[in-house]
Amino acid sequence: MGKQLLSAVLGLGVAFAASAEPPYQNASLPTEQRVADLLSRMTLEEKVAQLQTVWQQRRTLEDKNLQFLPEKAKTLIPLGIGHIGRPSEFKTPQQSAEFNNALQRWLKEHTRLGIPALMHEEALHGYAAFDASSFPQAIALASSWSPQDMHDLYALTAREMRATGAHWALTPVLDIARDPRWGRIEETMGEDPYLMSAMGVAAVEGFQGKTGKSGPFAADKVVATLKHLTGHGQPAAGVNIAPAFIGERELHEVFLPPFEAAVKLAHAGSIMASYNEIDGIPSHVNKPLLEDVVRQRWGFAGVIVSDYFAIEELSSRHGLYDSEAAAANAALLAGVDMETPDPKTFPHLTALVKSGQLDEAAIDKAVSRVLALKFRLGLFEQPYVDASKADALVGAASDRTFIRQVAEKSMVLLKNDGTLPLKADTIKQLAVIGPHADEVLLGGYSSIPRQTVSIVDGLRQKLQGKAKVEFAAGTKLIQDLTKTPAKQAAFVTSDIAERSKAAGTYSMQRWNYDDIRLAGEQDRKGLLEQAVALANNSDAVVLVLGENEGLSREAWADTHLGDRSSLELVGNQLELAKAILATGKPLVLVLTNGRPLALGELALSMPAIIEAWYLGQETGSALANVLFGDVSPSGKLPLTFPRSAGHIPSYYNHKISAKRGYLFDDISPLYPFGHGLSYSNFDYSALTIDDSKATANGEVTVRMTIRNSGQFDATEVVQLYIQDPAASVTRPVKQLKGFVRVPLQAGEQANVEFKLPVNLLAFFDQQMNWVVEPGEIKLMIGSSSADIRLNSSFNIKGKTTEVSANKAYLSQARIY
Repeated sequence: MGKQLLSAVLGLGVAFAASAEPPYQNASLPTEQRVADLLSRMTLEEKVAQLQTVWQQRRTLEDKNLQFLPEKAKTLIPLGIGHIGRPSEFKTPQQSAEFNNALQRWLKEHTRLGIPALMHEEALHGYAAFDASSFPQAIALASSWSPQDMHDLYALTAREMRATGAHWALTPVLDIARDPRWGRIEETMGEDPYLMSAMGVAAVEGFQGKTGKSGPFAADKVVATLKHLTGHGQPAAGVNIAPAFIGERELHEVFLPPFEAAVKLAHAGSIMASYNEIDGIPSHVNKPLLEDVVRQRWGFAGVIVSDYFAIEELSSRHGLYDSEAAAANAALLAGVDMETPDPKTFPHLTALVKSGQLDEAAIDKAVSRVLALKFRLGLFEQPYVDASKADALVGAASDRTFIRQVAEKSMVLLKNDGTLPLKADTIKQLAVIGPHADEVLLGGYSSIPRQTVSIVDGLRQKLQGKAKVEFAAGTKLIQDLTKTPAKQAAFVTSDIAERSKAAGTYSMQRWNYDDIRLAGEQDRKGLLEQAVALANNSDAVVLVLGENEGLSREAWADTHLGDRSSLELVGNQLELAKAILATGKPLVLVLTNGRPLALGELALSMPAIIEAWYLGQETGSALANVLFGDVSPSGKLPLTFPRSAGHIPSYYNHKISAKRGYLFDDISPLYPFGHGLSYSNFDYSALTIDDSKATANGEVTVRMTIRNSGQFDATEVVQLYIQDPAASVTRPVKQLKGFVRVPLQAGEQANVEFKLPVNLLAFFDQQMNWVVEPGEIKLMIGSSSADIRLNSSFNIKGKTTEVSANKAYLSQARIY
C-alpha cells in the first residue's frame, strides 16, 4: 500500500475515532466501565461539582413564573452539578417537570461532558410536592404493621416523583425512636429494630424495585435514602441533634440493624449521616461507622450524603474544626460523598487537592459512586419526562381508595368499652368537636395535596341522608400565624396560604413557621361553651384532641424549635374533655398527633379512644369507616406510650434491671408496644415448635392457630417475641422477632407458620463478636408485647458460634 493511501486510511480512522460515541455514553457497556471512562475525562473542578447540591441557590435559576433561566445557570453551575435540591418546591407537577427538563437539557447541551443532574425530593409519607398523594405520617404507617402496604405506597410515590423528573427520595427514616419528647418522633417507625427492619426493607424495595446491588433502576423507580445514621432518635433530653449516649453493643444490636437490613436485603442506594454525635464523634466524621461498618462490613457501595448544613455545623455546632475546608476534608475522608443543601464546604476540596493536602483519589471514589447512580437511573439516555402527563399522573383520583385503606389500617384502637362502633340508626345528630376536626393534619414533610377529606367532611359524607353532623372547635391550640411577627408574614399571605385554604390543610405552614405561640384565654373565649351546648343537643360526640404540626416537629434551628419537655395535652383540652364527658352523651376520643401523649385521667374516663396520628389526605373518609364499623381497626402501636415524660425511657425491650419501680407511681406503660384492640376477638391455640434445626445458621419453625371468635370481620397482627433468659451478656426482657397480619372473617380460623432464623437471635458477646449461644430460648406469641397468649421454649443446640457479619435476617411468615 502506498504511503499516500496509508495516510488517507489512517486519517479516516482518526476522524472516525474522533466522531465515535465515547464509552461513557454507550448504554450497552457495564456501569463500572462507563464510570471509569467518564471519570478519566473530567477535570478536578468538574469532579468536585458532582459532589455538590444547589437548593436555596436553585431559586436564582427560576423566574417569577418558576421557569428555568439558562443565563443564570452559566454563572451558578457552569461545570455541572451533582444534584438539585427539591426542585418541585412551590410548583405544580407540570411546572416541576418542565423545569427539570429544561435544566437537564441545559446541562446536556451547555456543559463540556453533558452530565445530567440528580433531582432529590422529600418523600417521607408521599411525594412532598403540590398535588401529590399524601399518605399517613410515618409513625402511622408503622402502626399498620403492613410491609406490603409500605412497599406499595412507596412504589406509588416513586411513580409520582419520576413523572416530574425527580430521582432521589430522602427517605425512609430508620431512626429508632426512644424519646417521645423529641419532635421528630412522627417521622420514624417507632422503637423496635425488628419492626423497623421489616418496614424499611419493604420501603426501599417499593422505591427502588429489586435492583440488586448494582443493577439498573426501572423508569418508575427512584433511589431511596436511609436516614439518619445513627442514634438520632435517642438524643439527650429529647432535644434534636443533641448527643446520643449509646454504648457500642447497643448501637450494633438496636440502632444499626434496620440500616443493615435495608442495605443487605434491599440494596438501598443512598444513606444520610445524622447530625448528632456518639461518644464525642459526630456522624459526619465517624469513619469507623461510615467506612468500617457501612462500607467494609456491610458492603454498601452507594452514596453517603450529608444532612442539610451538617458539614459546616461540624465547626459551628460541634466545635471540631477552625475552617470550612478542614470540615470538608474530614467529612470526605470519613466517607461522606456529597454535601447538601448548597455549596458551602465541599467547594474547598479543589484547593485542598491542588495544595497537596488531599489526595485526588479520595475525590475520585466519591464521584464514582455519584456517577454510578446516574448511570443506573438511565439519566444519560433519558434525562427528560413527558411534562404534559405530569399533572394527570401525580395525585391521581384512582389512587384515593388505596390511600384511604392504608389510613384505615394505620389507626390504633387504644380503648373501647363497647361504645364503638357507632350505630348510625341511633344518631340523628352527631357532634364533632375539636380544634382541627374541620381540616386535615398531614404532619411534617408535607406539601399541599390535590384533595383532602377532613373528619367533619368524612362523617358528613358517611351520614348523608341519615343524620346531621355539626362542628364546634371547642378550643384553640396555637395563635393564628398572621398574629406573629411580620418578618414571617410573607409565608402566610403568599400563594401557599391560598392553596392551603383551598385544600383544607395548613400543615405545611405550621410545620415551617418559626414563631409558634400557644393560644391564650382570649384566643379561645367562648369556644368551650359552644362545644358543650352542641354536645348537649346531639346524640353522640366525636371529640378530636391532640396536637398539630407546630407543637411537635423538627427543631432545625435555634429559632425553629419543636421538641417538648411534656407529653401532656396543651391548653385547656383536658378541661374541654371533662366538660364533654359531663354531658353524659356517647363519646369517642380521637387523637391526632405525631408522638405519644400522656392522657392522664382521660385514659380511665374516656369510653373509647382511637389513636389516629396524622392520616393523610383521606383522613375523614378512613376515620368514618372505622367509627361506624365498616372497617375494624387493626393497627398496633409501634412504640410505647409512657404515663408521663418522667417515665422516659419507656421502650419495651429494656434490660431486666431497668424497671424496679417508682415511689408513689405506676411504672408500667400507659399503652404497651404492639397494643391495639379490634371490634372482634381472637383465640390463639395449638402452638408447636420444631427446633430440630435450632443451631447457628439454622432455623426454628413455629406454628399456631388463630380464630376470629367475634362477630366482625377483622384483621389481627400476630406477634412473635423471644427472651434469652441466661446469656453471657445481659439481654432484653423481650424482643420482637416476627409478625404477620392475619385477615379473618367472623368465625374463620387460620394456621400461621413462622420460619425463625436462629442467627436472628445472635448478639454481641463480651469480645464484641456476633455469636449464637446454645441454651434455652423462651418464645411468646400474642396480640401485643404485654398481651401474650401462647408461651413455650426451645433450645439452641451446639456450641457458641460466631455467625456471618455479611448477612441480615428477617423471619418469614405464611398463613395457611
